[in-house]
Amino acid sequence: MAERTKSPKTHVRVAAIGDVHVSRHSQGAFQPLFSHISANADVLVLCGDFTDYGLPDEARILARELTAALTVPVVAVLGNHDYEAGKQHEIREILGDAGVTVLDGEATEIAGVGFAGVKGFAGGFGRGALGPWGEPVIKRFVQEAVDEAMKLEAALARLRTSRRIAVLHYAPVRSTVEGEPPEILPYLGSGRLEEPINRYRVTAVFHGHAHRGAPEGHTSTGIPVYNVAMPLLTRLNPDRPPYLVVELPLDGNAAYRAGQPPSGTLASPVIKTA
Repeated sequence: MAERTKSPKTHVRVAAIGDVHVSRHSQGAFQPLFSHISANADVLVLCGDFTDYGLPDEARILARELTAALTVPVVAVLGNHDYEAGKQHEIREILGDAGVTVLDGEATEIAGVGFAGVKGFAGGFGRGALGPWGEPVIKRFVQEAVDEAMKLEAALARLRTSRRIAVLHYAPVRSTVEGEPPEILPYLGSGRLEEPINRYRVTAVFHGHAHRGAPEGHTSTGIPVYNVAMPLLTRLNPDRPPYLVVELPLDGNAAYRAGQPPSGTLASPVIKTA
């Protein structure tokens, strides 16, 4: 009997979720979700706020949940909640020991797809962005946003893959935070993050943080931006696992064209990509 040849892989399935907010009472709660992701994706992106109060014990619970149920590589960035207790370096080490690649201005490549990640920061968007003028504390605040954008640019510059994913916690565009109270929109992201994303023609952007924002938007050059905050996806689709899957055509696939957005499917079908 002739041996059946395996069809070549044509796509990489990237799953993304943010804002899981693991607490001390979360033991066992996430294993079904991570098992589902393992069966439906080739890599998982975690967009920050792993923990509820930034405690190492919370990170250890997440690490155990991941190692018990997940069988695909994980790329992640920290979120603002992960800084709350001043233990962000310990949290990064705990997740790193569990096999998670935590990015903070670094880049990595998995299955031919490049990932560049930073937490990002606040400051607002477009003409409403806070400028570095006036009191020193305002200038320091703005400089933090500038520094995060520069870290993202440096990470993207290291990638040599045609498919590039930007992994963030804070939003780079206003469109995916709309739906939140207008008063807090400037604290949910920074338009300065959009500049390197456009310059390096990123394939897709994932972020979290905006629990009541919009699930999908675009940069000024048409790059798709996905808000994958778990509370948002859970609310939109309460009967489906709260994560997004985007399929990226591999190089050499006839479906790939430079600058073409990725095709995508969701674990919940509210958002449809091109």
